[in-house]
Amino acid sequence: MLAIIPARGGSKGIPNKNIRILNGKPLIVWSIEQALACHQISRVIVSTDSQSIAEIALNAGALVPDLRPDYLATDTMATEPVLLHVLDKWCVGCQPDAFVLLQPTSPLRLPGSIDAAISEFKSQKADSLVSVSENHTFFWKNPENPHALYDYQNRPRRQDIQPADRWYRETGSIYITRTVTFRACNNRLGGKIAMYKMHEDESYEIDTEIDFQLLQLLFEQNAERLIQRSQN
Repeated sequence: MLAIIPARGGSKGIPNKNIRILNGKPLIVWSIEQALACHQISRVIVSTDSQSIAEIALNAGALVPDLRPDYLATDTMATEPVLLHVLDKWCVGCQPDAFVLLQPTSPLRLPGSIDAAISEFKSQKADSLVSVSENHTFFWKNPENPHALYDYQNRPRRQDIQPADRWYRETGSIYITRTVTFRACNNRLGGKIAMYKMHEDESYEIDTEIDFQLLQLLFEQNAERLIQRSQN
């Protein structure tokens, strides 16, 4: 199984986000080390248009066969064409049965999480998998004409919500896709989709400066469990 970590050099919201230092390491290094520690992943490829990111990724133990073409590194480019480029250009003759997409902006994954997600993917005989976190928020939409996405007249208690009625938020941390499914659907999710439930601490993505500060605190709180990863 192959791990793909996409990391574009340009970032308007947070300059150099993917190599900014978080808890003592460049952001992307956390995802690389977690992928390398996974027993079920044989290769880790970083797709980037940045020479600086490429050098950091190589030093961390990832493969960077070449820099990503400029047309795949624009602000509006989706992730799927980048994944296809990796499979078509850098996996010639060695197509993986499935690949794991790890986004570097979701850097906190506890020891064993990626392995557990892969095992869930296999045990369910799924075609794709998405990592999620249970969400207990009551949502509304359309402030001009407010509409609740739940029955506010019969507000449910958390403990009374049945498992089938619970909501789960996509964390953006782990995706797994069979290569044949990806090529058929041109999407990271397709066919029989499985969900892997992650711990709440693992469910945060970095988009803003506040996110960086929050993740730094979470890394500090989980320091003992994260150190165990390096000892193993």
